[in-house]
Amino acid sequence: MASMTTTTDARPLAFRPELRAAGTARAPYRAMLPLAELAPGSMRRVTVGDLDVLLVWTPDGIAAVDDRCPHMSAPLSIGSLEGCVVQCPLHEGRFDLCSGDPVQMPTTGGLDPDGRYHPTWSPAGLPPKTDPPGLKAEARRLTRVRRFRYYPVRIVEGSIEVALPTG
Repeated sequence: MASMTTTTDARPLAFRPELRAAGTARAPYRAMLPLAELAPGSMRRVTVGDLDVLLVWTPDGIAAVDDRCPHMSAPLSIGSLEGCVVQCPLHEGRFDLCSGDPVQMPTTGGLDPDGRYHPTWSPAGLPPKTDPPGLKAEARRLTRVRRFRYYPVRIVEGSIEVALPTG
């Protein structure tokens, strides 16, 4: 018989210290969401002031990160989650929240007028173009994906609490 994950299995995700968001070492914890409102394998956006936090229940624990793709800041909360890996809805970048590492770099595609995504952008009816020489190609070569900022999480009396910087 397969075991089911229950709320008693809820635990914070352990993340590498260098990924900890600045200003959270002594930050107070804030109640963000009742644990019952975040199912295992799901994610949810919570906004506190001007900070959008993504709460994610991965197989390795509950994480709190910025609800922004490290590539171009698209909201990851409208992307997809598979295990520890979240996929950006804009450029299909995939990021492992359990390790903090990119799994698949974002593409340089785009959306057509009907809202369909194309991994390699090309005008309608024309073949995809290679990167032109010059500034655009150099900009793509130098584009970096930033690291996620992780916020410390704790579970207290059925509530997910997150340490957020003040100020």
